[in-house]
Amino acid sequence: MEENQNEEIKEVEVKEETIGENSGIKISDEVIAVIAGVAVSEVNGVSGMQGKFGGGIGEVLSGKKNLAKGIKVETINNQAKIDVNIIVEYGARIPDVAFEIQNRVKKAVESMAGLKVSEVNVHVQGVNIDIDNKEVEDKKNNE
Repeated sequence: MEENQNEEIKEVEVKEETIGENSGIKISDEVIAVIAGVAVSEVNGVSGMQGKFGGGIGEVLSGKKNLAKGIKVETINNQAKIDVNIIVEYGARIPDVAFEIQNRVKKAVESMAGLKVSEVNVHVQGVNIDIDNKEVEDKKNNE
């Protein structure tokens, strides 16, 4: 009976060793885009993501937030190339925001998906100048 238990243990050990780069596991580009989107949303200075026109309508109709909005992923041979399209908040230092996005996206994708990230390209599509109505009223009253 001990022999059977040892054989089962050996099988488990072999299965654990086969899990890795060549195990046949494929993570879709959409999943990688969501991982990257969550990482981008945690960066200070990012006002929003700039996606396709159709994605915005889909969000309105479904009522769900698309975390992959504005992110394009290409994976070839376990390497990912990620393009991120963002809108920054007015006053944020753009190079610092972009650098932080690159670091967070790379770390998140590599740790969660096990892929090597070869590129994270940040494209700034606009600046959000969101002035509170209170500030506008104060300026008018002071004039």
